[in-house]
Amino acid sequence: MDNPLLNDNELPPFGEIDAAHMVPAIRQLIDDIEAGVAEAVSSGSDDLVMIREALEDRLQQAFAPISHLNAVANTPKIREAHAECLQMLSAHSTKMGQDPALFEAYAAFAASDAFLKMDQAGQKVINNALRDFRLSGIDLEEADKARFAELSARLAALKSEFSNNVLDATEAFQHLVDDPAELAGIPENLLAMLKQSAESKDMQGYLVTLDAPSYLAVMNHADNRELRRTLYMAYGTRASSQGPNAGEFDNSTVMQEILDCRRQQAQLLGFNNYAEVSIERKMAGSTDEVVDFLKNLAEKSRPVAEKELGEIVAFAAKCGIDQVEPWDIPYYAEKLKKEKYDISQEELRAYFPAPVVLTGMFEVVRRLYDIEINQVTNIPTWHSDVGTFEIKKQGEVIARFYTDLYARTGKRGGAWMADCRVRRRRGDGSLQLPVAFLTCNFTPPVGDKPALLTHTEVVTLFHEFGHGLHHMMTRVERADVSGINGVAWDAVELPSQFMENWCWEAEALGFISGHFETGEPLGADLLGKMLNARRFQSAMMMVRQLEFGLFDFYLHLDAGRAEDVDDPIQATIESVRDEVAVIKPPAEYRFQHGFSHIFGGGYAAGYYSYKWAEVLSADAFAKFIDDGIFNRQTGEKFLSTVLEKGGSVDAMELFKAFRGREPDVGALLRQDGIAA
Repeated sequence: MDNPLLNDNELPPFGEIDAAHMVPAIRQLIDDIEAGVAEAVSSGSDDLVMIREALEDRLQQAFAPISHLNAVANTPKIREAHAECLQMLSAHSTKMGQDPALFEAYAAFAASDAFLKMDQAGQKVINNALRDFRLSGIDLEEADKARFAELSARLAALKSEFSNNVLDATEAFQHLVDDPAELAGIPENLLAMLKQSAESKDMQGYLVTLDAPSYLAVMNHADNRELRRTLYMAYGTRASSQGPNAGEFDNSTVMQEILDCRRQQAQLLGFNNYAEVSIERKMAGSTDEVVDFLKNLAEKSRPVAEKELGEIVAFAAKCGIDQVEPWDIPYYAEKLKKEKYDISQEELRAYFPAPVVLTGMFEVVRRLYDIEINQVTNIPTWHSDVGTFEIKKQGEVIARFYTDLYARTGKRGGAWMADCRVRRRRGDGSLQLPVAFLTCNFTPPVGDKPALLTHTEVVTLFHEFGHGLHHMMTRVERADVSGINGVAWDAVELPSQFMENWCWEAEALGFISGHFETGEPLGADLLGKMLNARRFQSAMMMVRQLEFGLFDFYLHLDAGRAEDVDDPIQATIESVRDEVAVIKPPAEYRFQHGFSHIFGGGYAAGYYSYKWAEVLSADAFAKFIDDGIFNRQTGEKFLSTVLEKGGSVDAMELFKAFRGREPDVGALLRQDGIAA
């Protein structure tokens, strides 16, 4: 059988890839790596690092589309193949990380004159590798190495199981509404979306699901309080022992075992807990520094958040609601925002058709970085919604990317950027260009209208494109520190959150927006209202993120191990809410069972990174406020000091190279209106 995943493809041959190709390809490529590296080590090759990079890159090129298809076009066969691939990759990673001959070869090179002659990027590759050998258990006794490998394999399986449970639980919930009166308050365009959703499944009426566009339509707009409660509880109990699908996709034991495996690995490595392991690859210097950072933000934000919540409660009381419940807050917040600022997300939606937003976003980066982005149509994709683009600088193609913007069945929720190809210099001297996947779950087009985005969705798109630029604009040619590779995890959100700022600037909104019928951009009146409302509930949003960050970090500091409670994970989240939250959900609420960032993704003991990096991004953008938001000199400086350097230089050095000093936490508080 010819296997398209084993061919030397510039881009993945979507349309040719079948689930049956996946496991054989990964098995073959792992065998090739282990044989090739063993030969290079035994022969004492001076090119060991480059040989390994080339072999590992072939593996990454094959697994990238496998992982992506599992996320955006999930089927039982793909899911099964993906899970088996994860097991092989986990075993391979552990085997390489615990190979004493390979470690000794790297250590010998690091002590040689050749190392001193390397450029900064090359030295960073070697130093990172030595750190990662240690974190893979290279120094352990053989029995402990074997146990570490078992734990790694089990973790890979558990994380996949967690994500599958969340996807299945999300798709299991459906609420069909026959009478449109039950959906009073929901705008016409969103009603049309719910109707189209029903028709796509051969149903009559309006289909409400837990996909983000459907969920938010109800929570923000439905007058039907009981329907809001139903959706809130269904979403907040996904994959748990509570709610409408109680126990069916329950992640309770999966989560606890994930924490147990991480704790055991940390202890094998000589750390007190997994949070200490996580910090080894972060900007933050210690676990105490992270906790102090989050608590400091909470101390400053919570009093403001309490005032914001009090305002909503008072408004709801005027509307006849004596006891405000969590499922009331988004609904009355939207109405309060309309009363205070005479503006709503739905009113803005008409001004943000997806094609106009994309074109406008490309114009922003053209002005900042002197790049051109054009759509290309001859690239195979996995779905008709997918767009394909190339980036040119000075007439030369430097990167490519895919966009997949709309929610659909079989697609994981949320938004993310993933790398498809990494920039690297090949052994024959040719340059491999970086390629990115940009994925969102926006409200899809309805009928013959273009997809109309809320301003929040526009911000999300800019955020993910910021990650994409970090990956694609790199000038580094060593794969391990090219683009987002090798970047400290608490700095990786800097370029993404930085890009969000242009969604709030009048000069940029002039071409990011354009009414889907008239083409007119946001008028001065509507623009002024939107900008006035920018900081609406910013402190409430701040403490919500701090709740997530502290919960994650406390869990991995072993707070989730308490033996005197029935459910230590639930006890931890409740304790954190007592400390920082202003909204307390019902007792059966189980947000953590769907917290894919830390249980299914790469943010374990690292969710604080969003706020940490937001300090960096707010402070970086402050320079553009001073210099001009499209100041080319400032744009080029950010490009050359941050985006182009990837992970080749420590993140703090890069920030100081751009800003001339260390970051100021006050920049974030001022940006959010929490401090003057």
